[in-house]
Amino acid sequence: DHPQLAKTARDISGCNNIVPAIVYANLLVPGQELAIHTDVPEFRGANRKLVPQWLLVVMLHSGLFEKWRIPIATCVSWFGEAEGGAFTFYPDGAQAERAAIPSQHNSAILIDTDKVFHGVERVANALPDLPVIGRRTRLHFCGDNNWELREAEEVLSEFQWSEIRYSISWKGYCFADDEAEKLWREGTDT
Repeated sequence: DHPQLAKTARDISGCNNIVPAIVYANLLVPGQELAIHTDVPEFRGANRKLVPQWLLVVMLHSGLFEKWRIPIATCVSWFGEAEGGAFTFYPDGAQAERAAIPSQHNSAILIDTDKVFHGVERVANALPDLPVIGRRTRLHFCGDNNWELREAEEVLSEFQWSEIRYSISWKGYCFADDEAEKLWREGTDT
């Protein structure tokens, strides 16, 4: 519930009421990248707990459910010294020019990632031999800035903290006014 994040979300979204929703961390190792995508949106009465995520994305891009959409402002902030891993996005729409922001320590961007196509460029300039990262692959902290990428107990790769791209994403629901927030909180007009 950081006041500056809420103020910036109000300025960017044009909405008066900002309700912090979630904060999470992303760790990407050298060689990883994240393809261009939009995030999973929410609607009054339809969210990822009730509806398949792919359907929510289709609902958003169809434009047919905008009346029920809950705009979400996302702030992505970067920390650390990893090379590469720029935030790449299409600020003026998918048919316009692509832009990129380096993932520089202690910097951030705040946008509507449900509508703006975005991704992460490859972490590290040279492409290392990246092992297959499966559903059970985990990144383990080993002390002294050392990390291991493991599949169960098998060590797949080792990294220094300075090689890992670390970002934090904050998401806040954006409501035009008290009435719009009330519809969401009460679960009416879903």
